[in-house]
Amino acid sequence: MSPWVQAFATTASTAGKSVFRQTRRTLMALLAVAFGVISLILAGGFIDWNLRFGREATIHSQLGHIRIHLPGYLDEGHARPHDFLFSPAGGQLPAALRAEHIVAVAPRLSFNGLASIGEQTLSFIGEGVDPAAEATLSRSIRIEAGRALSGDDDAAVMLGKGLAANLGARPGDRIVLMSSTRRGGVSAVEVDVVGIFSSITKAYDDAALRVPLSTAQRLAQASGVHALAVVLDETAATDAELGRLRQALGTQFETVPWYDLADFYRKTAALFSKQVAMVHLIIAAIIVLSISNSMMMAVLERTREIGTAMALGVPRGRILLNFLIEGLLVGLVGAVAGVVIGGALAMAISAVGIPMPPGPGMAFSFRAGILVTPGAALQAVALALGTTFLASLYPAYRASRMTIVDALRTGT
Repeated sequence: MSPWVQAFATTASTAGKSVFRQTRRTLMALLAVAFGVISLILAGGFIDWNLRFGREATIHSQLGHIRIHLPGYLDEGHARPHDFLFSPAGGQLPAALRAEHIVAVAPRLSFNGLASIGEQTLSFIGEGVDPAAEATLSRSIRIEAGRALSGDDDAAVMLGKGLAANLGARPGDRIVLMSSTRRGGVSAVEVDVVGIFSSITKAYDDAALRVPLSTAQRLAQASGVHALAVVLDETAATDAELGRLRQALGTQFETVPWYDLADFYRKTAALFSKQVAMVHLIIAAIIVLSISNSMMMAVLERTREIGTAMALGVPRGRILLNFLIEGLLVGLVGAVAGVVIGGALAMAISAVGIPMPPGPGMAFSFRAGILVTPGAALQAVALALGTTFLASLYPAYRASRMTIVDALRTGT
């Protein structure tokens, strides 16, 4: 064994004995570190759970993971919808959409117009959908009354919860939908209300309805679709599939990931990121103050011991290293304890659930949980070790800079 390794091992052993010799002070320092790590895991895990919930609900109620449409549709499609229709069976699409991670492709035909029941008439935004594909895509849609669209439906409609309430419509009612055609005329169809739904976005539910694709094409007097919503087996595969589709389709189509379309989610994630950063800063300050105070007390109480060690020839660098290792040991043990306790608390809380009221712009309440990932646990441990190291620097420096004579004189 090299002299450097042997010296480090000896110093680490001495530091370990010193840490556990001061039981009370060490316990207080460990509690401070563990408390900080537990707080990070619970607070960060709660925010991570909500972000994942919002992300998956947005993807699986409206957007899909990737949207495919003709170039320019997002900018001009609302003004000239009939100019951006295409056939899902044409060109390179069928071959490009056969891939390992793609589990469903949901066609969408967008239209708008007026919905009328009795004397009540309201404007709506509508989507023609394939009921079979929607069973995979829209699994986050909640059916508040009635049922979802099925493959056997023709003249049927699902109304958003807010739109249904404003119309006074219920499952079993018949309403009239009116929309404009390519030539500027007006077409109308009678449809039966089969269900009422709610999604994660209240503003969408207040104006939206869905009908089978064939009904939407008949109403708009159009063939084809405006977009394809691609559903993947996991959200983490979005970027890889996006790159593959863009390469396969070239400039014939635009492919847009869900996060470019989910403006509300992006703003929420940015806000939560700032909140997490603030929590990290507060916890780091608590750990630094606690460990620094504990280490300074240890230095003051062991002044004569430090002087004796230096008088016996122990280098100042080894004194410095000894106190740094003590701080890191406290940080490591406290962090591990915090991860174990925090993980157990997160599992217990998630099993019970945290009742959450509808957030801003949301349509329904839900029960939240706490998501603990290996990355979050490692981040908490790294923060604990980093802050304890920083907190140990000044006390360790003070200990290594002592004058031998003054240190030996202390306590005599």
